[in-house]
Amino acid sequence: MDLWEWQYEGACRDVGTEQFFHPEGERGSSRRRRDAGAKAVCATCPVIRQCREHALQVREPYGVWGGLSEDDRAAILANEHVAAAS
Repeated sequence: MDLWEWQYEGACRDVGTEQFFHPEGERGSSRRRRDAGAKAVCATCPVIRQCREHALQVREPYGVWGGLSEDDRAAILANEHVAAAS
């Protein structure tokens, strides 16, 4: 239970999940605006570090977590993979 305790302090708790998770088929400027709004919430969050670490550790496939979009996390994980292979 302690592993998830940080989630109770998340700035996102009072924001609808639709801000952090895209609807099927959302693309382009609509998706960028939604992601930017989610990241703005994350920027004020006292547990952004724990959230980001969680998302990267479990390879969270969807949504904005810890201020990182799906594409942001994929790029970080790809860079870690390349660095580990070097």
